[in-house]
Amino acid sequence: MRPIKIAYIGGGSKLWARSFMQDLALDPDLCGQVALYDIDLPAARRNQVIATRLHAKPEARSQFVYTVAEDLDTALTGADFVLISILPGTFREMRCDVHMPEEYGIWQSVGDTAGPGGVLRAMRTLPIYEGFASAIRRCCPEAWVLNLTNPMTACVKALYQSFPEIRAFGCCHEVFHTQDFLCCVLRETAGIKATRREIFTDVSGINHFTWITGARYGEVDIMALLPEFVEKYYRQGYNESGPADAYKTDTFSYANRVKMDLWLRYGALGAAGDRHLAEFMNNTWYLRDPETVAEWKFALTTVDWREANQARQIKESQEMAQGLREIPLAPSGEELVRLLRGILGLETVVSNVNMPNRGQMPGLPLGSVVETNCVFTHNSVVPVTASPLPAGALALVRRCSDNVDLTCQGCAERDLDKLFAAFLNQPLCSGLTIPQARELFSGMCRGTREYLDPYYRLW
Repeated sequence: MRPIKIAYIGGGSKLWARSFMQDLALDPDLCGQVALYDIDLPAARRNQVIATRLHAKPEARSQFVYTVAEDLDTALTGADFVLISILPGTFREMRCDVHMPEEYGIWQSVGDTAGPGGVLRAMRTLPIYEGFASAIRRCCPEAWVLNLTNPMTACVKALYQSFPEIRAFGCCHEVFHTQDFLCCVLRETAGIKATRREIFTDVSGINHFTWITGARYGEVDIMALLPEFVEKYYRQGYNESGPADAYKTDTFSYANRVKMDLWLRYGALGAAGDRHLAEFMNNTWYLRDPETVAEWKFALTTVDWREANQARQIKESQEMAQGLREIPLAPSGEELVRLLRGILGLETVVSNVNMPNRGQMPGLPLGSVVETNCVFTHNSVVPVTASPLPAGALALVRRCSDNVDLTCQGCAERDLDKLFAAFLNQPLCSGLTIPQARELFSGMCRGTREYLDPYYRLW
């Protein structure tokens, strides 16, 4: 196997980078260089030290040299693969994204993909992605680009708008958890134990608003088992990785009640976490207020929690880099390295990723970024045509997909009127009058203008 070069934009990441480095260290078939680039240079240097320590462990199987690039072009030049995972702005901006809408009765459980928070985050992020696309065109136009940043759909769309020939796709692990949920359905109702990679799921939609229309384990139709399972667990909820009430202490946990409710309504299973699914719906359905959220058994992830968690992660990274904390080396459960292996021809991989619609997602416009299964083989990523969604589910997805396309158009043209139209049409904004929506949009723009002023002419 020839050595490969991987450029990691956002190489100071405390989450994705660390899990990727662990999986890469455990792969015996890969070797080469990882160039870490981050505007937070000390964070990238800490990850360099952590990765070097990982590869020094006896159980490490691959040989990679980690370097820190002080500029983007140096990181990208000669890269075979580019990974992007950045935080657009700071948590001060995200505090505005998530919590200012609460003053208008809009509650967001995540705030980084859909709803008012998703639009503002896109406004900050997409101009940066235009720069990434230009640099990739200049330095490594044949590289495969793996995006991990939210809003995922809009980020991938922006890459293709800026560089139509780019070879990019977005990676998200939300569907994996739903596959685990279906394995629980299989075990509970049929007594069959299986892992998520042993079942096949027909996946379609847009990121964080994906749906499963079919699921099989060999000859067993798992979807046919859902009525019995849902009848038993719909009210009390079911958490595939813990107790149903884990959401009370774990902000990322949920009891899959939203997922099961969508299946009862539309005949397809929502295939993301309940925290994400709820944000694509009318604000009175699942996110009317914190009490309603608790009834559906998921949590509102506050920016206070995110800031505290970031501080913990930075402290862990510092201690790992200083040799004061053990660095675990175990498979993360993520698929990034498997996808690289597929493109390198080491194995054939089928996984859900986000790419422009070439017909794989019936009912959505060509060119809109959609999430479906794709087949990864040597130097090739080919989308798999998904089964059509039920009409009711498709109508919901189409509205949100059109909002993404309009947001991307508004960002590319720096057109605040188009961006406001996308903002107003968010399902979570359905309870606002037009004057209220204008007031909130203007306030959120002003509240994050440090990151918007370089690109937009604000009021």
